[in-house]
Amino acid sequence: MSAEMLQISPDNPDPAALRYAAEFIRRGELVAIPTDTFYGIAADPFNLAAVDQLYRVKGRPETKAMPILVNSITQGVTLSRDVPYSFHKLAAKFWPGPLTLLVEASTAVPLKVTAHTGNVALRWPKSVIVNALIDLVKGPITGTSGNLSGLPACATALDLLEQMGDRLLLIIDAGETPGHLASTIVKLDGDDCSMMREGVIGEQEIRACLADDSEV
Repeated sequence: MSAEMLQISPDNPDPAALRYAAEFIRRGELVAIPTDTFYGIAADPFNLAAVDQLYRVKGRPETKAMPILVNSITQGVTLSRDVPYSFHKLAAKFWPGPLTLLVEASTAVPLKVTAHTGNVALRWPKSVIVNALIDLVKGPITGTSGNLSGLPACATALDLLEQMGDRLLLIIDAGETPGHLASTIVKLDGDDCSMMREGVIGEQEIRACLADDSEV
C-alpha cells in the first residue's frame, strides 16, 4: 500500500490540510514533511512507539540520535540542559534556518531519542509548514531526513515516495525543497564548539558569529 500524497502550498498551506496531517502525528503515525533543506519525517518524539517505528521504517541504527525540530528558541531551550551562551548567539543569528545545534539534553527528552548519548540535536527550520505543524501538535516533532538509511536525502515528495512510499501513510507534497545541502551541525559543550557537519552554513560564518562581541 502506497502512502497518501497531500499536495499543499509551501508558502500558504491550507489550514485544513495541516490539521489533517497534525492528527496523524498526534495519534502516533509518521508523516513525511518538506523543510527548508530536504524532506524529513515527523513524529511525536515523546511517543516511544512512534520513535520505534521511525527507526524501523528508516532502517536507522538506534545508536544514532533522532533530531528534533522546534519553532522557537524558548522551545529549544526547554529541551536542553545547561544551555551555553553560544547556543543563544547562534540561534539568534541563524534560527529559523539550516542550523542544527547539538547540546546536552534535558531530562524531558526520552533516552531513546538521544540514543542514550545524553545529547539532543535541535533545529528551527525556516518553513511555514513545519512551524504550523509544531503549533498544531502542541510540541516539537522529529526532523530526521526522509530517506532510507544510507540512501540520498530527498528534495521532492516523488523521490521520497519512490524510496519510502510503502512504509508511510502520509506524505506532504509541497514541491521541491529550496535547499540543496543539509543543515550544518554544530556541537556545543560549554564554551567549546565543534563542527560536526558543514552544510548550508559554512564554518567561517559560525566562527564569525561566535567571535562577535555584541550582545544577543
